[in-house]
Amino acid sequence: MMRIAAYILMAAMAVSPFAAKASEGAHIEHQTWSFSGLFGTYDRAELQRGYQVYHEVCSSCHSMHLIAFRNLEELGLTEEQVKTIAASVEVQDGPNDDGEMFMRPGRPSDRFPRRFPNDQAARAANNGALPPDMSLITKARAGGADYIYSLLTGYLDTPPAGVTLSDGMHYNTAFPGNQIAMGRPLNDEQITYTDGTKATTAQMARDVSAFLTWASEPELEVRKSMGLKIILFLLVMTCVTYAAKRRLWANVH
Repeated sequence: MMRIAAYILMAAMAVSPFAAKASEGAHIEHQTWSFSGLFGTYDRAELQRGYQVYHEVCSSCHSMHLIAFRNLEELGLTEEQVKTIAASVEVQDGPNDDGEMFMRPGRPSDRFPRRFPNDQAARAANNGALPPDMSLITKARAGGADYIYSLLTGYLDTPPAGVTLSDGMHYNTAFPGNQIAMGRPLNDEQITYTDGTKATTAQMARDVSAFLTWASEPELEVRKSMGLKIILFLLVMTCVTYAAKRRLWANVH
């Protein structure tokens, strides 16, 4: 037991410097999520709204190249809806019989197209900053969904007294160092939700944070379900093994 405790302490000491560095100068507002906890699951309506926020706002700068259109069926969309969404974009294919690349309507099997052809083009269009791909963003950032939500709602129109922003930077309470190149992406009533939900900044931030969590962990519900089954199996086997041991050793003095 002491050895296990020592290992845990050593792991915490190894991780803590990096965690402190990641959160330096940042304020993360913790939220309650439907997918948190041992029995947590994704809210499909929330995920669909989150995809709408990504599609209408975030995709203008950020790619999600690891996600295919067919994956959207996991959000509760129908096969026909996914086909319509995929066909609304043009993707490059080829080469054809003449050895040339060509453009065609997207298919469900296609991945979300990249916003820019390369990193240099992305930096040139964003004042030198490189918009990260958002496929695994909640895994890549300490705080996960809480961090994304806090970042999207953490902009201040005016920095605190005594703080001077560098050229082209914006003040954000959740971003390490508090200066971020991305301007405020969300504003109240910026989009119109198809389900009639009021599109406040906080609502859009929650929805897209949940969607990005699903993109990073689409297997979350299956993993939790499997974990519960394994725990129940182990509990039953423990009881059976203990009962068998008692019976086998009952006459041994």
